[in-house]
Amino acid sequence: MAKRLISMMVIATASMWALTGCNNAADSVDATDQTPEAAATAADSSTPKGEPAVGTIDWSLVDSGEKPADPTNYQYPFALDSQNVRDYADYFKVDAATAQHNLTISMASNEALSKALDQLSETYVSHEVTDGNEMTLIIHTTPDVAASSYDYVLSDDFAKGLVLPIVIQPDGKKGDAKAHGEMVE
Repeated sequence: MAKRLISMMVIATASMWALTGCNNAADSVDATDQTPEAAATAADSSTPKGEPAVGTIDWSLVDSGEKPADPTNYQYPFALDSQNVRDYADYFKVDAATAQHNLTISMASNEALSKALDQLSETYVSHEVTDGNEMTLIIHTTPDVAASSYDYVLSDDFAKGLVLPIVIQPDGKKGDAKAHGEMVE
């Protein structure tokens, strides 16, 4: 009985993959479905011959559709006098309101990062979230991506309406984090 159930699951999964593959092939052709050379030409047809094509991120695809909230009247998930807020304020030398704001945004920042990474794929190198008075998500990419910035409005209920500035830096900078098991010297 178990063998039959497993074989039925395998067949159903394979059928879904086949149907999904057929469905994707029927979709309209865009720059992502083209060869790398054709996609680069479609992305920036003004690049002179011999120069590497510079990719740009389409911020309209990243946009959450949310309207920015007023941070002064925002109902933050952390109390202004909570231990987390006080610790953050002490460590980063900011006031409690900034600490409260930054803690909330930093916990929701993966929402914005994942949307940007959908477009950056192989050009992504690393990212960081700056702390202090001006919190920013900085995404380091390979040099073939154009530098740009965008004010992303978070849509998740945890930080809905708060704004996270995103900066694309095509500097190829890798993060300072150590790999699992790597010793810090």
